[in-house]
Amino acid sequence: MPLRELSSLDLAGMRVLMRVDFNVPLDDEGRITSDVRIREALPTIRTVLERGGRPVLMSHLGRPKGKVVESLRLRPVGARLAELLGSPVHVADDCVGEPVEAQARELAQGECLLLENVRFHREETDGDPEFAARLARVGDVFVNDAFGTAHRAHASVSLVAERLPSAAGLLLARELKAFARVLEAPERPLVAILGGAKVSDKLPVLINLIERVDALVIGGAMAYTFLAADGVEIGDSRCEPELVSSARQIRERAQARGVELLLPTDHVCARAFGGSAEPPCGPGIPAGQMGLDIGPETIRRYTEVVAGAKTIVWNGPMGVFEQPAFRAGTEAVARAVADGPAFSVVGGGDSVAAVELLGVKDRVDHVSTGGGASLELLEGRVLPGVAAVSG
Repeated sequence: MPLRELSSLDLAGMRVLMRVDFNVPLDDEGRITSDVRIREALPTIRTVLERGGRPVLMSHLGRPKGKVVESLRLRPVGARLAELLGSPVHVADDCVGEPVEAQARELAQGECLLLENVRFHREETDGDPEFAARLARVGDVFVNDAFGTAHRAHASVSLVAERLPSAAGLLLARELKAFARVLEAPERPLVAILGGAKVSDKLPVLINLIERVDALVIGGAMAYTFLAADGVEIGDSRCEPELVSSARQIRERAQARGVELLLPTDHVCARAFGGSAEPPCGPGIPAGQMGLDIGPETIRRYTEVVAGAKTIVWNGPMGVFEQPAFRAGTEAVARAVADGPAFSVVGGGDSVAAVELLGVKDRVDHVSTGGGASLELLEGRVLPGVAAVSG
């Protein structure tokens, strides 16, 4: 279904109820440690202001589980948003109710209203229709710009759109366009790089992508389940024995389709998680050691495949990149993605953290703002928050 774009709405003089993703990280004193998610929403907010709309913003923060949690109030977010916009941002004491509706009605041109944490109400995550109706009374039109929560069938994400004229914000549209370029009409060869801890987290993604890609590069701890399926000794490396048969089936499907499936042939190991690195070994891993990164030969093979790609999607690191001793694999892959000619999409919290840590984020074509949402897109699912503003 075609996405209803922001340009389709008449915004002049309207209270524009916007679902944004301001779920920012906070330190122990409640200070924002990264304002990336606030910055990503700025283009849509500014467009609404420029077109004469009055933005009424709603978001969640953390997991208050339907209760008011003082440390998860959105006032620090409102203060930072006002600084970035250079215009007033009022913060409501709640997200529904007559006082909030009155604040929205009285909002002056050029100002924003930020509603309080929607997850202070359990009805939000329950997807309660009546709660969605109460939220809808705060606006005249609805814009969903929260890709990070688009996979949730929550009241503020998918149900408000049923009650107001609605459209996608610029960020949501940009995210979907990037993933469509990977999943629907990629320039080939299309290479998927998947890493992370567990095959179980990525199994639906593997099943979907194996039908679409030309090469599948696997790293991280999930690789050891695949190696175990091939009969390779993996020492004390993390493995999911119950998924060995699934890994074997994926490899068989790759062979049947002519998809190149790459697994590590050497490893950087340690005797304990957090321990010092042992000399690289491979293809097997000795007893008493665990693989925590791909080795130099694997790095060479992986970066060659990445360099030859025309389209790349990457989700998950190659090793425990947070520790310098086990960062080389993730760093090499990140630089190959950033330096190559391919159109590149990076999704997932750890992958995004890696490209930020390594200073190559600005050289990736698209860095996704939604880990769970990007995974579900790669699984081939229709996201509730997207369906609500489509058609």
